[in-house]
Amino acid sequence: MNRLERFYKIDQLLQDRKIVSRDDFLALLEVSLATFKRDLEYMRDRFNAPVIYDNDLRGYRYENSTTSKNKFSLPGLWFTEQEIYALITMQQLLENLDQGSIIGSHIGPFLSRLDAIISEGESSSKEIRKRIKLVDMGRRVQGHHFFSEVGAAVFKRHRIEIQYYARAKNEITLREISPQRLVHYRDNWYLDAWCHMRNDLRGFSLDGIRAVSSLNKKAIELSAKSLDQFLATSYGIFAGISKHIAKLKFTPERARWVASELWHPDQRGSFDESGAYILEFPYADDRELLLDIARHGAAVEVLAPQSLRTKIRQEHESAFKQYK
Repeated sequence: MNRLERFYKIDQLLQDRKIVSRDDFLALLEVSLATFKRDLEYMRDRFNAPVIYDNDLRGYRYENSTTSKNKFSLPGLWFTEQEIYALITMQQLLENLDQGSIIGSHIGPFLSRLDAIISEGESSSKEIRKRIKLVDMGRRVQGHHFFSEVGAAVFKRHRIEIQYYARAKNEITLREISPQRLVHYRDNWYLDAWCHMRNDLRGFSLDGIRAVSSLNKKAIELSAKSLDQFLATSYGIFAGISKHIAKLKFTPERARWVASELWHPDQRGSFDESGAYILEFPYADDRELLLDIARHGAAVEVLAPQSLRTKIRQEHESAFKQYK
């Protein structure tokens, strides 16, 4: 473990055992006596840790609070260096969600805390952030100014009324909904909610929300299991109980990439004698699936169902006509 982890371990042992022998510390921390002494000195100097050696009890303990001159507390969060790399990646994701959004004011203090912690490691947080780049593709920028209202409704468990623009129908409807959870999918935010107008579960894209108003009504509560059964079994972001099984055949060349991709949690994949990759998975709505299949062009063939195969053929024929 690194030094930060050892600080936390030392504190935990002293809190739990009250008295800890030197030999126990060295065995549990897996360090030399010299390293252990340096750790204690650092904790005393930097964090005012009231660690003393009790000759009578033959072990280390925290000095009684009544006699301790300085208040001692370790920072509330301790991370390994690997965890900090992940957090900085997450921070970049948060920054890219919406420049100047409500979370912007909270990013600064969070980064300062990370900077202080990671400075104990081999790489500075500035250097790590310079070496990590997240590229937004297809992120829709509208609607994020409603993130705070929607997020509050999700966590406070109350209903909201939204004006929602449905692109497929090119219309705006007024919906009373009970928010269930927020979903970040393919660089965009979505809201899973119970729609009281449709009397069913629905998924709403945040960039489709045109107005939000809070209602003085308690939200309907749905179990995580029911949400997953309805919203997580189908393909992509379009929810619904899966009704079909897609069967796709990728060329041996394209299989080098597709065979390692996750298209669906319940997918099944296998190679045939020619080296082609056969991918099967359930779906309910084919709108997103059609786009994913089309991007592979002639490198994929839809084997089943026939309805999906027909739609893909029609899409290719329509596209071909534009290039005659």
